[in-house]
Amino acid sequence: MEETVWGRRIRAFRKLKGYTQEDLANEIGVSISVLGEIERGNRQPTDEMIENISEVLNINKDEWSLIK
Repeated sequence: MEETVWGRRIRAFRKLKGYTQEDLANEIGVSISVLGEIERGNRQPTDEMIENISEVLNINKDEWSLIK
């Protein structure tokens, strides 16, 4: 998936679930700057990050495709 698509989806789900960047970054064990880079599309999330974000925000595989 394109980097900017991942970033848009992560940002949308984070906001939908009421998390700040700081909250989510702390929960998944990355810095705020790394999460910000991912959300802006400047960095690709690892598979492990996506799994952790899915777990923290309670997102299943099918839901990721809901946000374009």
